[in-house]
Amino acid sequence: MANETRAKIDPRGRKVKILATTGPSTADPDVLRRLFKAGADAFRVNMSHGEHEIHAKTIANIRALEKEFHRPIAILADLQGPKLRVGQFADGRATISHGATFTFDRSSEPGDENRVELPHPEIFEVIEEGQRLLVNDGKMRFRVKSVSDDAIVCKAEVGGVISDRKGVNVPDAEIPIPALTEKDRKDLAFAMEQGADWIGLSFVQRPDDLIEARKLMGSKGALCAKIEKPSAVRRLDEIIEQADGIMVARGDLGVELNPEEVPPLQKKIVNATRLTGKPVIVATQMLESMIESPAPTRAEVSDVANAVYDGADAVMLSAETAAGDWPEEAVLMMASIARQVEADELYKDRVRMLDTPPDPTTADAMAHACMTIADTVDIGAIGVFTSSGSSARRVSRERPAVPVMVLTPSMAVARRVALLWGAHPVATKDIGSFEEMVAKGKRMALRHGFGTSGSRLAVMAGVPFGQSGATNLVHVVTVKGDELEGYSGEG
Repeated sequence: MANETRAKIDPRGRKVKILATTGPSTADPDVLRRLFKAGADAFRVNMSHGEHEIHAKTIANIRALEKEFHRPIAILADLQGPKLRVGQFADGRATISHGATFTFDRSSEPGDENRVELPHPEIFEVIEEGQRLLVNDGKMRFRVKSVSDDAIVCKAEVGGVISDRKGVNVPDAEIPIPALTEKDRKDLAFAMEQGADWIGLSFVQRPDDLIEARKLMGSKGALCAKIEKPSAVRRLDEIIEQADGIMVARGDLGVELNPEEVPPLQKKIVNATRLTGKPVIVATQMLESMIESPAPTRAEVSDVANAVYDGADAVMLSAETAAGDWPEEAVLMMASIARQVEADELYKDRVRMLDTPPDPTTADAMAHACMTIADTVDIGAIGVFTSSGSSARRVSRERPAVPVMVLTPSMAVARRVALLWGAHPVATKDIGSFEEMVAKGKRMALRHGFGTSGSRLAVMAGVPFGQSGATNLVHVVTVKGDELEGYSGEG
């Protein structure tokens, strides 16, 4: 029965990955199961909402899916990060007219139409005349006229109704506060206990913001830096170097930047990350209308398609699957868009418009050779034996024409690479010889739907076997139909 199930769902028929957010709509394990079968390759657990007990049940349900379908699944625990907010108002809210003078100060007195508390002394330290303060996801915009130790006097360029505890964004300054709050530290410890594969770090402004999270994570998991602030964009290359992966958090970027600035920035971030071979996720508002509607708008379909054409490793669904009325349909639609784009005869050229020259290493040369083989020879997949996932990232960076079957003895590595473009992770026993490598590569290609009798497979590994960083071998093999005969093991 297990082999029968695998045959139905593998391979996915696309290379871009789908990251689906869990929430109230996925509380039922059967809904989670349907999302996986519909095409979700990884799941995001949003630590901003819900109790640890609920998240623990969700994670257990995802791990049960792994066992049922014999497929490693990545779990990304997304930390909330610091939240900058105004204080409270005497009447719970106030109306600020366009062009009016309004003051943010350090007094705890209830606010009115003239002023309100801003309980963040760090903002007073760095804000300057001429800079902006944005309130309520950018719906209200204030321009700073003057700054003192206790007051920031502004002109309301865009007024409106402001109410208790609304969020504040400071797009023009780097705020000297850490990316991790006390809540985040507790959530991170919980996520590590639960075996989360990726940690999404919010409020990243500088490379140093990743250091504390790294220390708390130890050797567990991988760190995904969310690019959601202009200050992070200014130091993008340094942040990518420190992170294991990148998320383009377009919703938050769109608050602090003009909307028309976000699309080119998305392409810049995707390209810069792809050059390193690290996974890059395009996130937020991708199929937003499907929260309430069973079908997306044509503009949303084009948006998802553009992310796929750009070569993003993964596209993310947020409220569409976490709290929407049509979570399964949203995953099915995203998977359908991805398959349609990847079937385009121009797709291969488009996704390789970014030149990703190999580094002067044997491993990179082997990865580049795998891409050339896939372009030249009719093969079903590239089988990559890896202990750390590094070889898989190198091959995926080349955006080869065929899937990348990642064979690793580490379940942790198999889960992490589930977010990589084109990667099909397989947790299997380690190999000890060239003959064993060839035999296992053939078996796994047959078992996971990447070949039939007579199909060819490119296999990449390192000699001596089992030694990390020793990739130096590419071998093309022909699969025989009897490779699985008499074999009943999972490894």
